Amino acid sequence: MSDFITALNGIVWGPYMLVLLLGTGIYLTLGLRFMSLRRLPQAFRLLMRGRKGEGAGDVPPFSALMTCLSATIGTGNIAGVATAIALGGPGALFWMWMTALVGMATKYAEAVCALHFREVDDRGHYSGGPMYYIRNGLRRHWHWLAYAFALFGSLAGFGIANTVQANSVAQVLDSSFGVPVALTGFILMLLVGVVVIGGLRRIASVANWLVPFMAMGYVAMSLIVIALNLGAVPGALLTIVTSAFTPTAAVGGFAGATIWAALQFGVARGIFSNEAGLGSAPIAHAAAQSNQPVEQGMVAMLGTFIDTLVVCTMTGLVIVIMDVWPSGASGAALTSMAFGNAMPGGEYIVTISLCLFAYTTMLGWSFYGERCVVFLVGTRGVMPFRLLWVLVVPVGTLVELDTVWLVADTLNALMAIPNLIALLLLGPLVFRLSREYFTADGAP
Repeated sequence: MSDFITALNGIVWGPYMLVLLLGTGIYLTLGLRFMSLRRLPQAFRLLMRGRKGEGAGDVPPFSALMTCLSATIGTGNIAGVATAIALGGPGALFWMWMTALVGMATKYAEAVCALHFREVDDRGHYSGGPMYYIRNGLRRHWHWLAYAFALFGSLAGFGIANTVQANSVAQVLDSSFGVPVALTGFILMLLVGVVVIGGLRRIASVANWLVPFMAMGYVAMSLIVIALNLGAVPGALLTIVTSAFTPTAAVGGFAGATIWAALQFGVARGIFSNEAGLGSAPIAHAAAQSNQPVEQGMVAMLGTFIDTLVVCTMTGLVIVIMDVWPSGASGAALTSMAFGNAMPGGEYIVTISLCLFAYTTMLGWSFYGERCVVFLVGTRGVMPFRLLWVLVVPVGTLVELDTVWLVADTLNALMAIPNLIALLLLGPLVFRLSREYFTADGAP
């Protein structure tokens, strides 16, 4: 079974998937005439205005984005970036940037479709996402993709956003502070349960203050490291760009990397971090208190910008500036080494950030899985899903997760395929809605 899953993972995350992910982003970016880049200032203005809802929905637009960021700003921003650099060299960070630039258009299109095709369930809550815009926006012969997405989405979270995150927290607290793994599992279960059982509004209220605090805190500490080593920044940026287009030679514990390795690991870890194309974020954006899909789309694309072009960049720059990437270390250990070398106690910054990032990921993804369950079995599945989500948390701290991680990673790819097909088919609708909005707004 392990060999089968490994082989399947190699297929679904192979070159064809990377081409599909990047190709969809490029298609949408060109079709929108680079709107996702040109409209960034307007998007930030909408975000600030979106602290209060101006339409039908469950949570304000700002809260919808914070819920998405609670799910996307996770271990990928600390361990994922480091893994990409460890395997593909510094050039992997460049390809993460490129993935984010086209991924902003993908995230925009996802949110536009989610709000345009959302529904209200029998409890009065708004539901949306790929399963709904596939069913409501495409012809009947495509509808099986909606059920496939919902099935994969309801299962994937238990791996990559629950047990894997809980295990990461337990291991890092045990190694850094000697906290017993079982105790971490019990406390995490209580902290997750008290929020998740309350549903989206409680998740959003926690995300509203915790996500900005943790993201800005991590970025601030990274900027301090960068400021203390300002003279090394130009060289680090040059290394990142040149390594993206030339093979990286073996040095120290680094085994060397080809241009393809930099591209492959940069794109894969970039998508893992910002989730553009996976179809998860539009599930939260569909619940936003807004009647204008284009405006929510612009708010949504900021998630990719903040996650990858800001937070991931901080991690990558610190690793390259401190010149620890040739050490042979990988994952969170590499990031911890970089911060530890930069300042006394720097490794504890990584430990605390990893715990906060993992915790919020568990909260945000619980809502994604819940809405997938609602699509499959109706609202009667909500409370059983929430209880199961909470009860699985301590299990994740106690088991070996290599196979679980592989299964969850594979399920993520299987989520992305139906979503990307839908976005390609619904692209003309997204372009038309965008033109109508900006024409009415008097914008060029």
